[in-house]
Amino acid sequence: MTLSLEWIDEREGGAGPREEGWMGQLEKLLRLAGEEEGVTSGIVTLTLTDDEGIRALNRQYRGLDKPTDVLSFSMAETGEDEPELHFDEEYESADEGGSWTDEDKAADPFSDLLGDIVISVPRAEAQAADYGHSFERELGFLFVHGFLHLLGYDHGSETKEKEMFAKQEEVLAKAGLTR
Repeated sequence: MTLSLEWIDEREGGAGPREEGWMGQLEKLLRLAGEEEGVTSGIVTLTLTDDEGIRALNRQYRGLDKPTDVLSFSMAETGEDEPELHFDEEYESADEGGSWTDEDKAADPFSDLLGDIVISVPRAEAQAADYGHSFERELGFLFVHGFLHLLGYDHGSETKEKEMFAKQEEVLAKAGLTR
């Protein structure tokens, strides 16, 4: 298995030709960030939404009733606040005879999932204008930021923030998305 990106557009009107162009860039960023972190396989799901969509998630999962730019939901992290996942034993990974070909996956059919990243497109557009750089750079920044959160990075302290932001900038520079 390789590192792959799946995406969903929940905005009214959905995706168009503009969004199709973003996916190649985001797949490149996923590959570059994965290489930097030694992650060679897994699935990342990206959801593009609007401010109301991300506000609802922020309210539900973080208790903050306001829109934000990016949210990450890691499948690798477990903590006391994480909900327990339950799945049907007849999940789609069984072969035609109903037998599991990979016993590790039989125990957890979600083992390939790294997690979900949700980005508010209107928030990314506004921030790109505020920071004076391209929308593509801002979208890339938010995506790499979200990916690093999936791997367990955070920015709760000044030291951790510097480390995380340096990693983001290194990946963005390799992709040619500088300020």
